[in-house]
Amino acid sequence: MYQIISRKALNRTVTMLEIEAPLVAKKAKAGQFIILRVDEDGERVPFTVYDTDKERGTVSIIFQVLGATTKKLDAKREGEYLCDFAGPLGIATETTGKQRVCVVGGGVGCAIALPIARAFKENGTDVTSIIGFRTRELIILEQEFRAVSDRMHLMTDDGSFGEHGNVCMPLVQMLGAGEQFDEIIAIGPMMMMKFVVEAARPYGTPVTVSMNPIMIDGTGMCGGCRVTLNRNGERITKFACVDGPDFNGYEIDFDEAISRNRMYVDFERRAYENTCNLLRAREER
Repeated sequence: MYQIISRKALNRTVTMLEIEAPLVAKKAKAGQFIILRVDEDGERVPFTVYDTDKERGTVSIIFQVLGATTKKLDAKREGEYLCDFAGPLGIATETTGKQRVCVVGGGVGCAIALPIARAFKENGTDVTSIIGFRTRELIILEQEFRAVSDRMHLMTDDGSFGEHGNVCMPLVQMLGAGEQFDEIIAIGPMMMMKFVVEAARPYGTPVTVSMNPIMIDGTGMCGGCRVTLNRNGERITKFACVDGPDFNGYEIDFDEAISRNRMYVDFERRAYENTCNLLRAREER
């Protein structure tokens, strides 16, 4: 059992939990993830490691309440326990050997982008960060990004805070002005990552994307998290859990990945509604 040490609401739909898991905390690196179960009857769900405290033996995760499991997870309070918490899984992001990088985060994907930006900064890299949200009320981790960035652009779709527009706008402006990056790292919704790749394509800047497909076991056995790459005229299947989650953005078949991620939308909606009803009934007893 893994105890929840602290809980913090970052906005109305996003929560951060600090969980006691000393073995995971000891080894986890930026870009890796864990798989947890809320209870014995729960599904296995992956979450990226947001932060670790090796001395306290804790791991922090940030999640958005979207489905049944995240709703159950959000109902947990400090001092309560999770059934399983396995990791670290996946290949850590390579954050050495780069002079200048641009880290692009969208929405809750910023929880993945921040530890990567921090790791680059700790290794002496010049970090430009671009983070984007739909509106002011959904902004998370602003000050944390400023602390690890040499430059930062904060974008909102509706212009309610920061700069008005999407994350591709400052990226295209910088690249068009002749600025060069050793790498662009894009993390967020699939469609956002697809557009970042297309924005960078005319300039040939390397783009790494962090893929978040449907995942079940996290060990490469089930094949649920398969990703199709177009490499040198061949279509190659890789698995995000063991070969990723980072991939060359120019190779990803985003249309297929987006379609696969939408396969269970109706099922997830019904499961979410059932969970909400169950939690409400428990509160009324």
